Amino acid sequence: MDIRVHGSGPAAPFLGARDLFETERDLSRPVHVRIRDDPDVRTWAAHYDDCHVLNISRQAASSALARELAIHEFAHMARHEEAHPSHTQSTEEVLYLALAGKSVERRKLSHCYQIANHMKDIYADDITLAVGPGEKLLAFLESSLATALADRPQSPPRPGLERISPAADPEITAVNAAFALALCERHDLLEDDHRLYDLAHAAAMDAPEVDFEWFRRRFRDLVREPDSSTYRKLLVEATRSYVGGRPAAD
Repeated sequence: MDIRVHGSGPAAPFLGARDLFETERDLSRPVHVRIRDDPDVRTWAAHYDDCHVLNISRQAASSALARELAIHEFAHMARHEEAHPSHTQSTEEVLYLALAGKSVERRKLSHCYQIANHMKDIYADDITLAVGPGEKLLAFLESSLATALADRPQSPPRPGLERISPAADPEITAVNAAFALALCERHDLLEDDHRLYDLAHAAAMDAPEVDFEWFRRRFRDLVREPDSSTYRKLLVEATRSYVGGRPAAD
């Protein structure tokens, strides 16, 4: 696996990630890691005919999670190379199929892209968590959800409408919590009394219009190796469920 690090920053986390990743998988295309100055740059991968590119901020590249972030992005690259349906299916096509004839708020439309990304992440992390332990991922998910839940509205709520989850957007926060819980349950990372259950419950309580348990089951039980038709159907179903409110009973 050919990896080349560009930019001012540590190379060790990416070389270490490569060595660990190669115990389970390999990539046929070289990986160019581009360490960027902007601290707000999120870690993301781009795929080209002759290489993959991993973009990451210097702050993230120097963090305790740098190696794990790199392994996660390598997993996305592997899914892309194997043409896994989660990484080849057009989200725009699914939105057209799922939402044709509907009027959808811009915020909910952006949330649908996030749901599609969650499904991609689950399939990538099936590789990530086969490569290495999940303790850091679990700690990151717990911390991220706790931070979101601490984001309270500043003005006093109206009687009977006190919020439990974040001011930003409780609906997608509930879906994010379902994703976090589902991913950890899928890989047996949780004890029954883990704090993530309490955090996820709080997020679900603040968005009763979102069927938290339905999303939790759907994310957790995604078929391991779907064909293209099955995956498209799953993503259409999740999109309609989120935009239309509670889905029909299973």
